[in-house]
Amino acid sequence: EVQLVESGGGLVQAGGSLRLSCAASGFTFDNYAIGWFRQAPGKEREEVSCISGSDGSTYYADSVKGRFTISSDNAKNTVYLQMNSLKPEDTAVYYCAAALLGGGWTQWMVDYWGKGTLITVSS
Repeated sequence: EVQLVESGGGLVQAGGSLRLSCAASGFTFDNYAIGWFRQAPGKEREEVSCISGSDGSTYYADSVKGRFTISSDNAKNTVYLQMNSLKPEDTAVYYCAAALLGGGWTQWMVDYWGKGTLITVSS
């Protein structure tokens, strides 16, 4: 059974930090890009960041570059998203996702989704 289990969401003040974790199981980690999408109330789901389980290459949306850092521990099949300098506009449900390498990082290419974790950034 495939599972993507997120943890680390919560409430934080603007300028603060949080770290999300995504523990993956049930598929071959090295064959996938694993990362995060987010969806704010009333808005479309959008890409945030991903990392290749094969070579560790990364992608960041322009909105989070320089503030968020994605990393992975392949021995634990776990991906982390360190979020610094959080802004109220970062408030959203954050979804861990996995997509086969080579297909691009869009919601249409995702093979597996986590259930999501809410992050609220207060001003």
